[in-house]
Amino acid sequence: MPRLPRREGCARLRKAQGLSRPPRFPLGLDRLGGARAGAATSETLRPQRPVHQAAQDAEHRAAGRARPQGLGLDSAAVRARMVARLRADGLRCEPVLQALERVERHRFVDTALATQAYEDTSLPIGHGQTISKPSVVGRMLALLFEGAHARTHGDLGRALEIGTGCGYQAALLLLLARSVVSVERLKALHDKAREHLAAQRGADLRLVYGDGRLGHAPRAPFHSIVAAAGGQALPEAWLAQLAPGGRLVAPLHDAARGGQVLLVVDHRPEGLVRQWHDAVHFVPLKSGAQ
Repeated sequence: MPRLPRREGCARLRKAQGLSRPPRFPLGLDRLGGARAGAATSETLRPQRPVHQAAQDAEHRAAGRARPQGLGLDSAAVRARMVARLRADGLRCEPVLQALERVERHRFVDTALATQAYEDTSLPIGHGQTISKPSVVGRMLALLFEGAHARTHGDLGRALEIGTGCGYQAALLLLLARSVVSVERLKALHDKAREHLAAQRGADLRLVYGDGRLGHAPRAPFHSIVAAAGGQALPEAWLAQLAPGGRLVAPLHDAARGGQVLLVVDHRPEGLVRQWHDAVHFVPLKSGAQ
């Protein structure tokens, strides 16, 4: 029996089976490109996007979900909530509250700890040092604002910080004082603070690597002095560099009170006047630089 051509054989088979067109397999596969010309269809099919376009769209949607959208650590709302808690806990110094709301604390801590940056907790910054609680930083700066110079002029004037650490408090001081000198005895932290504060290089800020117990005589006297480390006694250099009308706030060990306490020293016309305030816990004040 002569073999029919393949196409003619398929046509006769379809005719014998009562079929007018080839069976679809897989089902609906021929719809991917739209209906064939001249063939009726009961549904309107959306044009298919190229695979690479669909992948890009999915990537963009995922990126949109991952983006903070105003709720991330760089959001002003996060800092506002921290400040609201501090205000509710009794911090009332508006210039300090405004500074705390502006400075992004998470940029001064390790990325692994960034999610804790706006909790009221101290965090390690390496080399046995810590960044102080926002409530403690706020309290110390608020005490500085109660000094005679700040009440008269509305700012902290020339400020000296002992213990730069990661640079967070120095960033706050830049918003509250006319000029800032910050001294750090650990070279690694001094370098880290320089990186964190690189954007503020145009401001009147001087970061000094050296022995904080010596203060910084070249820029003295200072209207505001604040220390982030506590010892058994105040260094004489700090007292000598405190300007008339100026105020010093530092942690100091006090045996009668059973530990470290915030000491406030005012340089008044009658001399240096001391006041004791809150119990605190700071790293020890050490001499030398390393």
